[in-house]
Amino acid sequence: MPVRSTGWFEAARFGMFVHFGLYSLAARHEWVRSREAMSDADYDRYLERFDPDLFDAGELARTARAAGARYAVLTAKHHDGFCLFDSALTGYTSARVAGRDLVAEFAEAMRAEGLRVGLYYSLLDWRHPDFTVDRYHPLRDSVPPEANASRDMARYRAYMQGQVRELLTGYGPIDLLFFDFTYPSAGAGLPGKGPGDWGAEELMRSVRDLQPEIIVNDRLGIPGDYVTPEQYQPDRPVTRDGVEVMWEACHTLNGSWGYDRDNHDYKDPALLVRMLVQSVACGGNLLLNVGPTGRGALDPRARKTMDAIGEWMSLHARAVHGAGPSGFEPPPNALYTRRGDRLYLHLPVWPLKHVHLPGLAGRVRYAQLLHDGSEVRFHRVDGGADEHNNLALPGQPPGTLTLTLPVVAPDVLLPVVELVLRDDAS
Repeated sequence: MPVRSTGWFEAARFGMFVHFGLYSLAARHEWVRSREAMSDADYDRYLERFDPDLFDAGELARTARAAGARYAVLTAKHHDGFCLFDSALTGYTSARVAGRDLVAEFAEAMRAEGLRVGLYYSLLDWRHPDFTVDRYHPLRDSVPPEANASRDMARYRAYMQGQVRELLTGYGPIDLLFFDFTYPSAGAGLPGKGPGDWGAEELMRSVRDLQPEIIVNDRLGIPGDYVTPEQYQPDRPVTRDGVEVMWEACHTLNGSWGYDRDNHDYKDPALLVRMLVQSVACGGNLLLNVGPTGRGALDPRARKTMDAIGEWMSLHARAVHGAGPSGFEPPPNALYTRRGDRLYLHLPVWPLKHVHLPGLAGRVRYAQLLHDGSEVRFHRVDGGADEHNNLALPGQPPGTLTLTLPVVAPDVLLPVVELVLRDDAS
């Protein structure tokens, strides 16, 4: 099998996740059907009113690009089984209900803005009659265990594999496939589902055959191309069996993936930028979610957050795109990213006038604040001597490079100093 090219993914570093579906009308978390143990009839009140009249894929694509994202991922089908694409295998779709294939609109719009196209597909399906009732199923407390005898996971697997085939043959090149998720049994009375329930090996082979260049995550319960820590921010490279792997941290703006009207626990844009930079510094990506409203538009809070990130990225993108771990140990309260001969010092905590960079003396040709290109002066500490004005700075080890910064921090979410390394810098 040919080796897949993952270079675009590692260079992109930042993607936008889009969770949209019937749960967006409920506006109280994407797991609302499971949390409130809704029957099909209960949940159908959202189906009857589904009208994504404000869903504008072009606007979503422009928002993603302006924020600095290089790819975007849409929920083609979530756990409730509702599909945002035109499937020949079910009528439970946006195409049948609203006359719109939102996956087709999304893929076309993202490509028009030069973004890579990703699709999310839930392995769960609470609507399908053959998906067995388990610990997450909305009917877990309302049907007896023997009800599963009439459900056939083999038929469900065939349905699921058929839908994945539809997605990978009907919408052009798909760059990324985000499966969700595997949950082995938790013990007595709490059944789960694992790779065997999904036919994971066969499904993965089918995906590879249909789109050989696609990148697939690890949530089938078997190895994929990258791992996906969720609502967790790694602070070091991610490894499996001692080997570093590609990874992508996926995060929400406010703790909910779907639109959650009364959830006001929004993360500060400065925090989100720091999370992005920390991902890059540790060799990973950040996939940041937005949950459009029940009519399909981004709510003002999400738009304001994405705009703020975009304002920062417009000045600092080269410290993110194509960047990765630096190979140097940053000073306290700081992060490094690196792209070629450019080392980027990110300063979440603004120091008083000086910042000391151990081990960089003699390795830097030039320094500047990245947002405005203004020079940052520096001098070397090598046991007390200073190459410019013979200033002694006690307490710093030999080989330390000291930057002199303005007292007032730049008015940006995260100040960055760009250091141009000498040709012989390792």
